Formats: sequence, C-alpha cells, structure tokens
Amino acid sequence: MDWADLIGRVASTGDREAFKRLFEHFAPRIKGLMLRAGCSADEAEEIAQSALIAVWRKASQFDPATAGAAAWIFTIARNLRIDMFRRRARANRLGGTSELPDTPDPAESADVVISRVQDAARIASAITRLSAEQSMVVRLSFIEEKPHPDIASLLGIPLGTVKSRIRLAMNRLRDILDEQA
Repeated sequence: MDWADLIGRVASTGDREAFKRLFEHFAPRIKGLMLRAGCSADEAEEIAQSALIAVWRKASQFDPATAGAAAWIFTIARNLRIDMFRRRARANRLGGTSELPDTPDPAESADVVISRVQDAARIASAITRLSAEQSMVVRLSFIEEKPHPDIASLLGIPLGTVKSRIRLAMNRLRDILDEQA
C-alpha cells in the first residue's frame, strides 16, 4: 500500500476512501503503541483518533521527500502523547496540593529554606541583567515551562533562534552568578 499516495489524495481532494484506509491501518497500530508506552486504553484510543484527525487536517503539510508516511503519522501520535503527559503533569502540579506552592516543608530546616529563598533571589536578580530577548526566552522556557517550538511560535522567531538565545542566556547567567559568588 502506498500510504504517501493516500495522504496525497486526502490532501488534494479530501478523498474519504483513502482516509478510511489510512484510519483502518494506522488507528489500531497507534493504539497498540500508546498502550505499550504506558497509556490507558481510553487514552490510547483518544490519541489514535486525534492523530488521524490531525492527518486529515494536515495532509497537505505531508512531504514524502522528508519523511515516510508511517513515520509522519507516528510522529503526530507521539507528539500528542507527549502533550497529554505534559498537561497531566501540569494539572497535577497545580491541583495536587491545597497548600501554597511556596510554603516551606515543615521537615526542612530553616537554613535550607533560607538558602533556597536566597538562591531564588540571586537568580531572579541575574535574569534582570539579561537582554530583553534572552530574559523572555528564559522566562517562557523555565518559569512557564513552554516547549521551545511554542516559544518560537509565540515570539515569531525561528526555533534555532530560541535555542541560541537560551544557550547564550544560560552562559550569561552562569557568569553573572559566578561574579556574585
């Protein structure tokens, strides 16, 4: 079966029969892969369906010269699984505790708590000494925990520029913190 041809037919004419063949072949395989990756049956089913909906919507973006059809489809599914786990982790962090997040652990000694607060203040102060561009990518990446592609999209800059700015900012932060030590 020429999966790339089927994707091309979906992209060019919205061919439902071609999509049906893609769905019948890939949905069970994606579901099986997601189950082996640690997803529940419902999660695996949801990811399989979402991945194939994305194939329908993004078929025109498929380039057989850069990736095989199966690799492209499984990459979509893998990215959906990663997004799902990130959302779950974020929800657990936000909703998992009724305490304020900065409340010190009563088991920690006062010295540890004071040291942590001082470290946070030093880092915050060092971030203010970065350029506006570097400060922005550091905040988005490490404080807001946004993935690099999302930062690139949000700021309207290439992904490589985001990574360069983060690397340069981390080097500059290290230098600033070494000066303060």
